[in-house]
Amino acid sequence: MEPRDWAGVLPAITTPFRPDLSVDEPALKSHVRWLMDSGCRGIVALGSLGESATLTFAEKVRILEVCREALGSRGPLVAGIAGLATSECVALARAAEQAGCDGLMALPAYVYVGDARETEAHYGAVIGATGLSCMLYNNPIAYGTDVTPAQLAALVRHENLHAVKDSSGDIRRLTAIGEELGDRLAVFVGLDDCIVEGVAAGAVGWVAGLVNALPEESVRLFELARAGQWEEARALYHWFLPLLRLDTGIKFVQLIKLVQQEVGHGSERVRPPRLELAGAERDGALALIRAQLASRPAVMASR
Repeated sequence: MEPRDWAGVLPAITTPFRPDLSVDEPALKSHVRWLMDSGCRGIVALGSLGESATLTFAEKVRILEVCREALGSRGPLVAGIAGLATSECVALARAAEQAGCDGLMALPAYVYVGDARETEAHYGAVIGATGLSCMLYNNPIAYGTDVTPAQLAALVRHENLHAVKDSSGDIRRLTAIGEELGDRLAVFVGLDDCIVEGVAAGAVGWVAGLVNALPEESVRLFELARAGQWEEARALYHWFLPLLRLDTGIKFVQLIKLVQQEVGHGSERVRPPRLELAGAERDGALALIRAQLASRPAVMASR
């Protein structure tokens, strides 16, 4: 990947499971192809939404291989890199390169919340593990670590750090990154319900979640915002927001997979410790999802 390739809608794909909770490789291939047919620019695998923490190292590598087979040369494949130990993440980054990935999305280490020095050292080790183009994923809400614009300025000494995915939920953070670094890094929105505001603040891409169920709407919304067609974007956004907000809670994986199941492109099946939604919680989610889908707008993406 080149710096210019970090743009557009990149789905953070879910991982489909069979009833025995093994990875459903045919479903994964089909999902990748459908997302690309719907106008997505590439694929991000093994992120939080992909239930990466429940996958073995071998499963992660195989998922990347399957995604590469399904994607071919249609777009970039980006591997999410996360684990308990920095050495594990470095090994995964190198395995991702061997599996044919075009780029890496570096996450903070699981469980241990490092200070600024430790956080920079971890990210630096992952980014420096290969020559692949890298995105730094900052999600202080989920992971407890917050990479500030000043820290990003220190990490751009790595010439292959080309992008940042910001899931802080603070739109001011996007403008602060631009103020600190200019256009040195491509800025991506990481929370679905911030996308229109994020594009207005200068974001050039979206690592998206609900795109797994509604890719045409996601791509169209992004394109409208990037084109400055705010009235049309606002109308689509207002319909989409109740679903996009499903991306922001603790059970975002279960909820997004449930939407996938409702539109006929996936299963709600998840791996423990997650469990499928049940009872009143599931009933309430389904009521919201079905109400929004019943008023689903016709979308003709201008591609």
